[in-house]
Amino acid sequence: MTIDLTNCDREPIHIPGSIQSHGFLIAIDRSGEITYHSENIKSFLPDLPPNLLGQNIASIQPLIGKNEPPDFILQLITFGKTNGFEQTNPFNTDIRGNAFHLIISESGDNYLLEFEPARSDNSTDVQRTIGRSISEMLADKNLQNLLNNSAAQVRNVIGYDRVMVYRFADDGHGEVISESKNDDLESWLGLHYPASDIPKQARELYKKNLTRIIVDVNELPSAILTSADNTAASLDLTNSQLRAVSPIHIQYLKNMGVASSFSISLLYKQELWGLIACHNYTPRFIDFRSRESAKLIGQILSSALEFRQDEENQMVTERYKSAVDQLSRLMLKDDSIEFALTANNVTLLDATDASGAVLMLEGNLIKLGQTPNDEQLKGLIGWVKANIIDSLFYTTKLPGVYPPANEFKDVASGVMVYTLSRELDEYVIWFKPEQLKTIKWAGNPDKPVEVDANGNRTLSPRNSFEEWSETVSATSVPWSNEEVKSVIRLRSELAYALNQKAGAIRLLNERLKQAYEELDTFSYTISHDLKNPLTAVKSYAQILLRDKTLTPQATRALERINAGADKMNNMIAEVLDYSRIGRSDLVFSEIDAKSMIEDHVRELATVYEVAPSVVTIKNAPPITGDPVMISQVFANVISNAIKYSKKSEKQKVVIDATENEREIIYAITDNGLGIDIKHLPRIFELFNRMDNVGDIEGTGVGLAIVKRIVEKHRGKIWADSELGEGSTFYIAFNKKAND
Repeated sequence: MTIDLTNCDREPIHIPGSIQSHGFLIAIDRSGEITYHSENIKSFLPDLPPNLLGQNIASIQPLIGKNEPPDFILQLITFGKTNGFEQTNPFNTDIRGNAFHLIISESGDNYLLEFEPARSDNSTDVQRTIGRSISEMLADKNLQNLLNNSAAQVRNVIGYDRVMVYRFADDGHGEVISESKNDDLESWLGLHYPASDIPKQARELYKKNLTRIIVDVNELPSAILTSADNTAASLDLTNSQLRAVSPIHIQYLKNMGVASSFSISLLYKQELWGLIACHNYTPRFIDFRSRESAKLIGQILSSALEFRQDEENQMVTERYKSAVDQLSRLMLKDDSIEFALTANNVTLLDATDASGAVLMLEGNLIKLGQTPNDEQLKGLIGWVKANIIDSLFYTTKLPGVYPPANEFKDVASGVMVYTLSRELDEYVIWFKPEQLKTIKWAGNPDKPVEVDANGNRTLSPRNSFEEWSETVSATSVPWSNEEVKSVIRLRSELAYALNQKAGAIRLLNERLKQAYEELDTFSYTISHDLKNPLTAVKSYAQILLRDKTLTPQATRALERINAGADKMNNMIAEVLDYSRIGRSDLVFSEIDAKSMIEDHVRELATVYEVAPSVVTIKNAPPITGDPVMISQVFANVISNAIKYSKKSEKQKVVIDATENEREIIYAITDNGLGIDIKHLPRIFELFNRMDNVGDIEGTGVGLAIVKRIVEKHRGKIWADSELGEGSTFYIAFNKKAND
């Protein structure tokens, strides 16, 4: 049997079939019928009838809340469905003279009714102390001090023995970056924990449930009971407060000597940044209201972290942007692009935080900073040419993918390659040196494999948490998203400058003429040899659809054939458009961009069934160009902005423009799906569609057409985007485009 650490990632922790036994659970369907309940319910309500399953919740409500109004649970559910259950949770009730919290949440077709004691084990009034704690937490603007203050204040509020701020790395492993603890405990500050300690599906739940308490690792869970034709394991407890804990994690905590744990999620842009992880060495219960107050600390810290990180990212972005802007001006000013990029105060190096760079252009090789030697570069370029198909490639572990790089890992463990022309061996390459570092793990990060009596090998939680050091070599500092975006922007500026300076030699070379001839032949083949059979397929499908005796399944199949033929026809038409752009003559005139954009917005709002008000048109100055082609550019980009933001909660598209001495730059911004940074370099390539577009219509040709039109106008187009945050497409029109 192969041992795979991802086995832990497949443990169905959201459907454990049991709950922690300090409270009890009842699940009801939409009609109020009891469909599930925890086995321990009678230890809290001994007067219940023998069989609860199938009964209506109304029959036992008097036993749950003797002083509550009739049907109070169904009333709470009705209110919660309209206003959100966060408005009803927790509901204070009394069970046999003891104060309890009722917490309601949804689980598929069921409502979960969870009952917990309303008093914490410790005497601290969390809600009364929370305000002062938050003020002290935010007292220092330094990020590390902010984290230290947060750990100390959380510990003051909830009284746990150890409170840590635990940050996740990109690969899922975590590091303790701040800590507040009892004096008699050994420090865990700086220790790293492998990703398998908190597997992927657990990290996903931390994004949905911002707090999680494990009251007592030695307490036996209470099974969830249901009818014979149902299954307790199918009850989704994702939103549950009492959800039982994975046996693997329980043993993990026991191995650490921890009796109780509590965690508060820290999010950055809706993704899990880390946790405030709290450990106690004796059992500890915190009531729901106190947990909600602690959650507020996590939300405020998340906001503070996001603000600090965004502020830092913005400063870096502005630095890169300034460098690229200067390089762009220099390239257009100087006769030599190589000189512009390498011989001034601002060079290629300033577009990133690399320590070295190489420009290979028109047969010349120019090195900046720390780089491999010429022979090493020759081998690297050969490998890039043979293996890298993307126009932009980057890695922090070059020796891992190109072993000869071990010889020069001290200067080039990290590499970013922008391919200008693979055929002409034209590249821009940035290098980052090896960053040797020692990682202190809390025990050996490789989980041990245990063999049971039958000889089966299984993963088990680690037993040893003694410090275990690992030296990481042949790895550089990561390439940040800001660096990637900066290089993408520089690529656009460099392509524009090359086109401006190319001249007749580049435009009239024999290879390009041959390519145009092949493209003409290809266009004819598509229009003649493909369109005619498609028309026949569509016609036959429509004839068959007239047959009223067809089964629904056959009708659906024919409708799919019909739709597929239409989609292929559209793709053929777009490919033909793409092929014609290079040979079409431009008819320049001044274009009233504002009227053109307004017409497109009205038409597209009707097509996509959205209110025209979702699009805001700000500054829209006139531009010079071919009206038909420029109209196609705006129609395509605005269409994308509307359709990819349609599912946003508050859809918003903004069209604006700025001017400088030589350009008018339009920006079309949406708050839609966004584009993953790894896909951003390829969005203008033919037939390229993102993974996250789902069933949104498109062929992957539109942006390639747009780019070709813009470049034919001697303009530039580029994009900036964050996954889940939306995109901005920039289109720069040369004020002297027809010169």
